[in-house]
Amino acid sequence: MPLPLLNHSEFWVPTNIARANIEPYLVFSSRYGVLYEGDCLNIVPFLNDGSIDTIFADPPFNLAKEYGSKVDDRLSDSDYIAWCRKWLDHCVRILKPGGSLFVYNLPRWNMILGGHLVESGLTFRHWIAVNIKLSLPIPGRLYPSHYGLLYFTKGKANTFRRIRTPIETCRHCGREIKDYGGHRGAMNPNGVTLTDVWNDITPVRHWKFKSRKRPLNQLSTKILERVIQMSTKECDVVLDPFGGSGTTYDVCERLGRHWIGMDLESCDVIIERLQTENLSPHRSEDFIEDS
Repeated sequence: MPLPLLNHSEFWVPTNIARANIEPYLVFSSRYGVLYEGDCLNIVPFLNDGSIDTIFADPPFNLAKEYGSKVDDRLSDSDYIAWCRKWLDHCVRILKPGGSLFVYNLPRWNMILGGHLVESGLTFRHWIAVNIKLSLPIPGRLYPSHYGLLYFTKGKANTFRRIRTPIETCRHCGREIKDYGGHRGAMNPNGVTLTDVWNDITPVRHWKFKSRKRPLNQLSTKILERVIQMSTKECDVVLDPFGGSGTTYDVCERLGRHWIGMDLESCDVIIERLQTENLSPHRSEDFIEDS
């Protein structure tokens, strides 16, 4: 049975949803967030215009993977793009002026989806290359070693917090890899400014980070921590329309951000993760500067 949204300090009661229309989808609520089990296209339309601070979307990549009986990951190219445009249009509508939208996908798809977001009036900020080598080289092509993370805002960003990362060192000798042109002493002691190429994200393979009940498509908490720390303040509202293993919601709970989540398949894995904290977050040495 779905858990009711209670008007109690233990549960967050979102005011930006036409609740009566999606109450049947509700399966979990916490101090910070609410989780719905159902198609995002049946839920997101009931969110108010301009009500979300940050959206992070990691949809299926249309690679014919088996996510469950309810997910069709074998669409034609045109049908996949048309489907993505539908939920992206809702994301644009519900994003606050100055809010941030991140879309994690293959470069093949993000090239097209990025163009659609520009045509929708959003402001392009960055194409972030998340360098993760998960596959084997493909004959006749360059080795595909990165995923694209689109970063758009609705006009000028309300929140952008600078993130600094540790100065890189050699894993063998421990010495710093770059000399920074002889100006090492003038550098910020908290590290170097985060670039749009993220080389420090490792694949999620170890079981202490990954649910055995949902082995596919789990993201590192490090990606979500950066996205959320960069674009939100405490108690801002984050939406993730493709819950997966619940990484976004887990990070929001840890960082004190409100969240709205959903997934088409069973949300049992997400609920277990949030209730038991059975998965460890990835270590992050990022330094977050106040905006």
